[in-house]
Amino acid sequence: MRISVDHTSDVPPFEQVRSAIAEQINRGELPVGAKLPTVRALASDLGIAANTAAKAYRELEHAGLLETRGRAGTFVSSAGDEAATRAAEAAQTYAQITRALGISRDEALSMVRAALEA
Repeated sequence: MRISVDHTSDVPPFEQVRSAIAEQINRGELPVGAKLPTVRALASDLGIAANTAAKAYRELEHAGLLETRGRAGTFVSSAGDEAATRAAEAAQTYAQITRALGISRDEALSMVRAALEA
């Protein structure tokens, strides 16, 4: 798992950690069943507070990307595969709708970028 925290960024550290882990799960770099470091180990490695790392893990668990198995630790959930599948289906539906409406590819992509940045 490759994560770095930019302490000078306007993006809160927990969000930097959360988004980095989510991206790695969605790209398949962290496969289903992969064990993540403990909250304390992650916090120590990144130079952040344990509560910050815990908040990132909680949000990822709430999103269904991680699951905690008590003393066994925190793992990438199989729901991560489902999330990627649902997102791909939504993208396909969006592409069909924008084509049917006569919206150009560039304009449709611009709309997606704007929505992702909002």
